[in-house]
Amino acid sequence: MGIFSSLLGNAGAVTQEDLLKKYGQLLTDSEEIELGFKLIRDTFIFTNKRLILVDVQGLTGSKTEYKTITYKSITRFSIETAGTFDLEAELKIWISSEAQPSIVKQFNKSVNVYDVQKVLAHHVLK
Repeated sequence: MGIFSSLLGNAGAVTQEDLLKKYGQLLTDSEEIELGFKLIRDTFIFTNKRLILVDVQGLTGSKTEYKTITYKSITRFSIETAGTFDLEAELKIWISSEAQPSIVKQFNKSVNVYDVQKVLAHHVLK
């Protein structure tokens, strides 16, 4: 992920190996990481059981919140692909019956948003 894209707040893909090293302790015994992205200091991870949002807080980044969202609580989601002149694609996720999306993330062009949509659809539509 390029520094310019990172500064704009766009997420880039992270390897499963890197995610497992850093966040493996968050996983249950039968849980596996399927896909993950880094957004400057924050990370979000799609596993076979849930979505994990890692929110690094404060100026020093010494405080971290780990938020779990079960796939069954996701009522809808959308992806918006990057256009010719756009630098990013966007993912929106609605939890329960909220009118506005609970989660909005932007991806740089290195991320295939169709892969993200596929993982979400696989788990949400079960």
